[in-house]
Amino acid sequence: MARRDRLDTEDLPKVKVSGESIKKISRLFGYFKPHRFKYYLGLFFLFLTGITALIFPKLIGDMVDTAEEAMLADIDRIAVFLLIVFILQAVFSFFRIYLFVNVTEHVLADLRKDTYNKLIRLPMSYFSQNRVGDMNSRIATDINMLSDTFTTVVAEFLRQSMLIVGGIAFLAYTSVELTMVMLGVVPLVAVFAVVFGRIIRRISKETQDRIAESNTIVEETLSGITNVKSFANEMYESIRYAKSTESIIEKALQGAKARGFFASFIILALFGSIVGVIWYGARLVNQDEMSFGNLIQFVLYSVFVGASIGGIAEMYAQIQKAIGAAERILEIMDEDPEPYEAANPANVSAISGSLKFDNVQFRYPSRPDISVLNGVSFDAKKGETIALVGPSGSGKSTIASLVLRFYDPDSGSITIDGINSKDMGLEFLRNQMAIVPQDVILFGGTIRENIEYGKPGASLEEIEAAAKKANAHIFVDGFPEKYDTVVGERGIQLSGGQRQRIAIARAVLKDPRILILDEATSSLDSESERLVQEALDKLMVGRTSLVIAHRLSTIRKADRILVLDKGTITENGRHEDLLAKEGGLYKGLLELQMQA
Repeated sequence: MARRDRLDTEDLPKVKVSGESIKKISRLFGYFKPHRFKYYLGLFFLFLTGITALIFPKLIGDMVDTAEEAMLADIDRIAVFLLIVFILQAVFSFFRIYLFVNVTEHVLADLRKDTYNKLIRLPMSYFSQNRVGDMNSRIATDINMLSDTFTTVVAEFLRQSMLIVGGIAFLAYTSVELTMVMLGVVPLVAVFAVVFGRIIRRISKETQDRIAESNTIVEETLSGITNVKSFANEMYESIRYAKSTESIIEKALQGAKARGFFASFIILALFGSIVGVIWYGARLVNQDEMSFGNLIQFVLYSVFVGASIGGIAEMYAQIQKAIGAAERILEIMDEDPEPYEAANPANVSAISGSLKFDNVQFRYPSRPDISVLNGVSFDAKKGETIALVGPSGSGKSTIASLVLRFYDPDSGSITIDGINSKDMGLEFLRNQMAIVPQDVILFGGTIRENIEYGKPGASLEEIEAAAKKANAHIFVDGFPEKYDTVVGERGIQLSGGQRQRIAIARAVLKDPRILILDEATSSLDSESERLVQEALDKLMVGRTSLVIAHRLSTIRKADRILVLDKGTITENGRHEDLLAKEGGLYKGLLELQMQA
């Protein structure tokens, strides 16, 4: 498990508002296109709610003036109009909210699916350089933030903007002189909005990154809970998580201060100006330059405009946060996926399984300064079993990763049936292969679902047949729920040997042409190893097999053994031939294991 005691703000990306970032984020609105009719209809109801809200102060002002003139019939008529306005606004608000939520949920569902689909199609180099918790945070936390923003904030932002524009128009219609007094503060607010918007957006992005770091710690801890408990490191992990959450609080409070200061400034500026307007308007009424009803009307419109601008400040901050979240999501969308379709596809419908490495050189993208494979060359004929042995870090698992095309070699070539593997589509290529790893990871569903993963849609009869070949049917049949037994997170309900046999059954069901066994028995007890090895022997029949071995006793029957050291094949031959080589690495490794 990666350990990180401190989160440095210098490591976090800073967000800068620019035309390029706005252009990038505007791509998200393409998701609204299939739902544009409902979206436009929602905007129409939004417009109607704004109109009805703007009519309210006008009718109140008319009612006050009518009351002064003692015309009861007109008072009743205006009261009825007010009731109709309230009813219409309630109806319009319902449809506005429902339509915006409807569109937003469909849009975000599409965005979630596209982000997830893009994420699982990214190359292994991306996953080796990014933490799982951070990726999970982008799909969960960041998209949820967009959900809140698009569902309510954007709609309310538009509504409040309409109230500001309409309110100012009505203010000017009522009294140009008072309107000029009211609007004297607007340019100052606009400047502060731009400055604080940038600050708030940057802090928001940093907060989201820190939340992702915190989620990563939870992900790592729960995934490695066995290690945590076996090393009695619960307190260490608690402290590590507490530091992470404290850093979130620190950054979030910075954002709160910025938003609070901005909101306080707007409240002081706008509502202070409203008090000034009322004072000046009262003087005009006293001098018979405007009616009392017009003053009430003007004050109500001023309150509408002031409240809308005051509320729009917080909404603007929320939109800035959503833009930061959107940029993080788009960072995933802009990554280059694996080349699932070959540039020059070979015309091949199936492979027999012959494999050849020709002078392969390779360095991991995350460690470009370290050469992992140095001119590796070997070939495996159809149905042969090739064992790979050598010290830790010699390049054994890297060869398996290159065969599966998790990575491509820096130079040299890998051919299958004489065809460069780069000329085969990834889906076709990997469908011809299966891997049984040392650390088997099962999904949290049932045994049946985990075996069926090798061939989605397989019948129960096919699954049972595969389990029998893998020596798994006996223990599965002993469970009360048999193949519907839930294995738990990562298969925690099963023993190591049981998990291995489920993985073998999955590979049997897939019926691959090339089989990769990555130290599949190294962590098992003697009885489990015997059962698993017996199942593997059955599985390897008729298939080209690459066996990465830790226990050399399991590969004595291999057709050939390749001994790797520092990324180079130093020895090549059968068990007997290598054992007869005095001073050979293979013989030395075998003697060390026998002494252990």
